Amino acid sequence: MTPELDDLFEFLRFPSVSTDPARRDDVRACAGWLMAKLTGMGLATELHETPGHPVVVARNDHEAGRRTVMIYGHYDVQPVDPPELWTSPPFEPELRDGRIWARGSTDNKGQMLAHILGVEKTLREEGSLPVNLIFLFEGEEEIGSPNLAPFLEARRDELACDVIAISDTGMVAPGVPTLGYGLRGITCLEMILRGPARDLHSGVFGGAVANPATAIAKLVAGLHDADGRVLVDGFYDDVRELEPWEREMWAKVPGAAERDFLDVTGSPALFGEPGFTAAERVWARPTLEVNGIGGGYQGEGSKTVLPAEAFAKISCRLVPDQDPKDILAKLERHLGVCTPPGVTLEIRPGHDGKPYAADPHSPLGKAAQRALREAFGSEPVLIREGGSIPIVQDFRDILGVDTLLLGLALADAQIHSPDENFTVENFEAGIRMNQALLRELARD
Repeated sequence: MTPELDDLFEFLRFPSVSTDPARRDDVRACAGWLMAKLTGMGLATELHETPGHPVVVARNDHEAGRRTVMIYGHYDVQPVDPPELWTSPPFEPELRDGRIWARGSTDNKGQMLAHILGVEKTLREEGSLPVNLIFLFEGEEEIGSPNLAPFLEARRDELACDVIAISDTGMVAPGVPTLGYGLRGITCLEMILRGPARDLHSGVFGGAVANPATAIAKLVAGLHDADGRVLVDGFYDDVRELEPWEREMWAKVPGAAERDFLDVTGSPALFGEPGFTAAERVWARPTLEVNGIGGGYQGEGSKTVLPAEAFAKISCRLVPDQDPKDILAKLERHLGVCTPPGVTLEIRPGHDGKPYAADPHSPLGKAAQRALREAFGSEPVLIREGGSIPIVQDFRDILGVDTLLLGLALADAQIHSPDENFTVENFEAGIRMNQALLRELARD
């Protein structure tokens, strides 16, 4: 293997699962590995404690009159569940079929390390960087970055920059460089319906008291109409409509046809809000999804109980100009009004984040497109991302700068799922892209 892949394999071996308290020491050890790597490159490196996991910051020698570029990434990863569905152990990276297979290989260790190695290569070849650089790496992105916004607020002056670059998003197809200029926001909640004080015998009490499992099914079924539109009152009030140039461009984007969505997902058919293509629904329309639902007996065979409670976990992906807290309030009102008689409703709000949109045709956006063109040797496409990186809008609100979203993830990278993977081709292209990006931003 190459030295670059050796570095990536070392990085991937840390089980830095931020949501698991049992992995706290592993997350810190991963931050320590980053500290050693960045210090060894000659950067001034600091580890900052937070109420959660640490933030790592590194800088080159800053010079007056140069553009300051921040590169953000996160070294924490998702849980591996269910472990039995992995072809190889998730924290023992393997190289197979031109891909690196491991948890975090794409999201986000492979993508952020490509930037680190690009900087390392430029320092080795040129002796210095063409810009003032700030690396900012956190260990809590997968749990909503709860401590990063306060960190930015407290260090607003020392983190001042002209632009931020992030590689934690996707490419529309292999070999097609992709600049993201928007992200969907998010708001989450868990709802719990409670009925009797304990599980009851379904023969003795069935038909006499309300069943929370039946009630939760009714509540969930009432969130959408038959065509998939969300039925929560006011849900679409503040949605920014698609621009004509967006619809025209996205219709030609490789990998965005309905057949491509079917191939990647393995679904028998597409489904969603009428009047929009699959790509438009993912990149520019809000959604409400049930992420989990349960209640009652889950084991083998029958156990004829009437469950005491049932639950559902919900996330809404939001678009400009929706506000996560406004949508949460509207959803809470809807659920309260629609809760069937005989059960009580508890709502537990989860994490949230604002949507983000920037101008891809700005001078900085054009510089990013030139860098992508050089790194991949083909014309970049411009998209809004379907996923969420809540801290991106915080960067704008607190530091006052826009973010360039330079994705290296393919649709079949299986992020957040078993058998997550990252192509060696994209890893190497990411190193080239970092070098080209810093050159372009220095001269633009």
